[in-house]
Amino acid sequence: MFEERQEKINLILLDVMMPKLDGWSVLRQIRQSSKVPIIMLTARGEEQDELFGFELGADEYISKPFSPKILVARVQAILGRTMNKENKIENYGGIEIDEDGRTVKLDGKPIEMSLREYELLKYLVDNVGIALSRDKILNNVWNYDYYGDSRTIDSHIKKIRHKLGKKGKYIKTMRGIGYKFEVK
Repeated sequence: MFEERQEKINLILLDVMMPKLDGWSVLRQIRQSSKVPIIMLTARGEEQDELFGFELGADEYISKPFSPKILVARVQAILGRTMNKENKIENYGGIEIDEDGRTVKLDGKPIEMSLREYELLKYLVDNVGIALSRDKILNNVWNYDYYGDSRTIDSHIKKIRHKLGKKGKYIKTMRGIGYKFEVK
């Protein structure tokens, strides 16, 4: 399966004890052609087993039983270091959003936005063409722990529209629902 989908795989979780072919053999085969990150999972937690795994090219070694939260954290840490990071800049009809720099430019000129305004605009453009309810916006931008009035969104939208000038019209009011971002 790895050979068929090699370019689409970002990380491998590999158990040492598998039927037919053990994890060490699979690790050896993968390392002949790829440097994809590999986390070894095993019930064998002796130091010599771990060292053997690292000698063969494993990036991480986790002994069973393990916490799923720890596994997720280790996967995220490895992917954070190994994934190709491009400076992702998206352009929406003259509104340029730099995801890494968390900045917004309007026709090439930077505009000042609060963190919440940026996050709200980013959420709208990430869902371009989709009518988003105020509750959905609150849950995704303000998070579930926000207990204020959903009309706070309206005041933030008003500020964003003002800052975007003529391009503020891209944020459409959906009566009785919420808002939608649409470039036409």
